[in-house]
Amino acid sequence: MEPEEESRESIAALLRNLEARIARIEMHLGISNESREVPEPEPATPSREADDEDDLEVRVGQHWFAKVGIVVLALGVVFLLTFPYQNFPSYAPSILGYILVGGIFALSRYWRSSFEQVSRYLLGGGLLLLYFTTLRLSHFSPDPVIANTSVELLLLLGVVILNLAISIHRQSPYLTGLNIALAYLTALAGGGPAFVFSVITVTSIVSVELSIRYRWAWILTLGIALSYFTHLLWSLNSPVFGNPVHQVTSPEINLFFLLLYAAIFAAGPLRQSTTEKEDALSVTNAALNGFGSFVLLLGLAFTAFRTSFAVWTLVGSGLYLALAIVFWVRLKSKYATFIYAMLGYAALSAAIADLSAAPDVFVWLCWQSILVVSTAVWFRSRFIIVANFFIYLLVFVAYLTLAGTLGTISISFGIVALLSARILNWKKDRLELKTEMMRNAYLASALFVLPYALYHVVPHGYVSLSWLGLALFYYIASRLLNNNRKYRWMALLTTILTIIYVFTVEVVTLDPAYRIVSFLVLGSALLTVSMIYSRRRRKK
Repeated sequence: MEPEEESRESIAALLRNLEARIARIEMHLGISNESREVPEPEPATPSREADDEDDLEVRVGQHWFAKVGIVVLALGVVFLLTFPYQNFPSYAPSILGYILVGGIFALSRYWRSSFEQVSRYLLGGGLLLLYFTTLRLSHFSPDPVIANTSVELLLLLGVVILNLAISIHRQSPYLTGLNIALAYLTALAGGGPAFVFSVITVTSIVSVELSIRYRWAWILTLGIALSYFTHLLWSLNSPVFGNPVHQVTSPEINLFFLLLYAAIFAAGPLRQSTTEKEDALSVTNAALNGFGSFVLLLGLAFTAFRTSFAVWTLVGSGLYLALAIVFWVRLKSKYATFIYAMLGYAALSAAIADLSAAPDVFVWLCWQSILVVSTAVWFRSRFIIVANFFIYLLVFVAYLTLAGTLGTISISFGIVALLSARILNWKKDRLELKTEMMRNAYLASALFVLPYALYHVVPHGYVSLSWLGLALFYYIASRLLNNNRKYRWMALLTTILTIIYVFTVEVVTLDPAYRIVSFLVLGSALLTVSMIYSRRRRKK
């Protein structure tokens, strides 16, 4: 027998032996030895495009049509309830509304298993109609069923609380958001200022708690937007209920509640984990909260409570700066810290502008820049540094435009620029600025501002001498700061500017005596500078 045939025979014998052993094991374990059927190949699946098309069709037909249909029906019933019926008893529309609400709730429960989507949407529509049916008891009719405003407001609050309880029990963020909006609407339904501010405050707290507990972040956004919008509508005499539009000028304590809302909504993000990073929604919430409260505070204080404008802006400034500090210490937040800090500085500027008259106001606004730079270094915020530099330039331009005649105040701008540059250099390791760009910008500002200020402040015959004194100051500063090259260049550039001024202006316009002194001093200064640089070169 050939070797190849022997090998095949041995393999076949081995396989038979293994098969027999497996059969004995199966018999011992009681396992059926039936041959398994070969599974038939699955039918070919439809293409992905067909699946996507079917999914889109289902979403439109099952979900979106249900949502739109319920909204349309709910609006139709709301219009039905708010229609001013002339020949019917005033209680008839409300009774009809409660009957419809009961039918909608019953239908929602009946379809809970068979039409789950429609059932949920019906529940939302029923909760909405329950509120408007209750509202119909005292509104939209010349002869209301309930004339006592306090009773009606208590009923509306009861409906809102019931609706919120059902929405939270059903774990529905959309129903919850709807009923939070109804709570804010209740605040405007006819109560006094105390009721309005209390409802807005409590609803704001509820919005914060729900957004944290159930991770419904957009509920916080909704609460922020509706709180300030509701307060604005109150200040305009609640026109949503048919009242004539005019500004409400009392009580002044409403400004305090604006700051209270800001503190409440800022407290929510502060309770999050320190490991969570800022996302777009959290930044949006900070901006909406900060700017909403800031714009309303300044607008209402300026128009309705002008005599105490500075007080409220100072209080607002303290709150915003405190929030910036807490956001930085607690979360190391970049964007929220920037937003609240800049609003605090803006409120402080508004207070300064109200308390000071021109041109003194520009001095205070100019020196405020030192406070901004100092806190920005602590916050490690390049955003504040850059924003403050442009605000500094705007204040200087405003001073040049509005002051009329320039005085010693203009020197303050140059000094502030030099101090700001020193602060940035002193704590540059704390900043996220990777270059010397902002420091150079402040130094460039000083290089322009100080000679310009001296030109307008000192007598005409002493301009070049004052500029040489400024150049000497820069050189001494360079020596004191370990031969700082930037200040040496500022000394050189100021000296060059002096040379140009002497040969183009003073040589023609100056009195001969002053001209002689100017040339002698300038020449001596230039020779001295040359000798200093020659000596340094020999040492090297």
